[in-house]
Amino acid sequence: MPPTPKARAGAKPNLGPKAGPANRRALIEAAREVFHDEGFNAPFSAVAKRAGVGQGSLYRHFPDRISLAVAVFDENITELEALAARPDATLDDLFDRIAEQAMGSTAIIEMLAQEPRDERATHLGTRVAVVADAMRMRAEASGSIGPHIDTEDVMLAISMLAFALAQTPEELREQVATRARALFHAAFAPPPAIEPTGG
Repeated sequence: MPPTPKARAGAKPNLGPKAGPANRRALIEAAREVFHDEGFNAPFSAVAKRAGVGQGSLYRHFPDRISLAVAVFDENITELEALAARPDATLDDLFDRIAEQAMGSTAIIEMLAQEPRDERATHLGTRVAVVADAMRMRAEASGSIGPHIDTEDVMLAISMLAFALAQTPEELREQVATRARALFHAAFAPPPAIEPTGG
């Protein structure tokens, strides 16, 4: 009598629904790696293979590439929200984290840019805007940026940074990120104090 699947050497036990959250987590992490290494057109099956789950599990959680890309970005934004919750976090910290995320997710950024009206992705901008607004208000209160900067300016800077890095060769991304942050510093700085004229 042939061995049952559970008896085969190296076979993973079937945990049923209990495995759902762990499988989803593994798929998101695998997607980051596969799309970074092979581009967004990498075989969808490669994500399941790297995650160590079956294709059935992949499609149950993520029926297509857009849904998987959105899940990756949701996790990225959760990291940004945790950063914004730190009282000592600055706009510099936010731009640094955005740069790190963008350099690891260039293929996914390009894909989402091609599907700007997909309703599954519309909430992403809203979540980022809440983070950007909180960080901007804190920076203005500390005097590190001028009152001329609004949340839309911060959102524009975030978008410019992310898309610039997505279109830059990997070996030049750190340099581009550094230059972009310098430009933001100059643009966001408080206006110089006007010296009183002698009477």
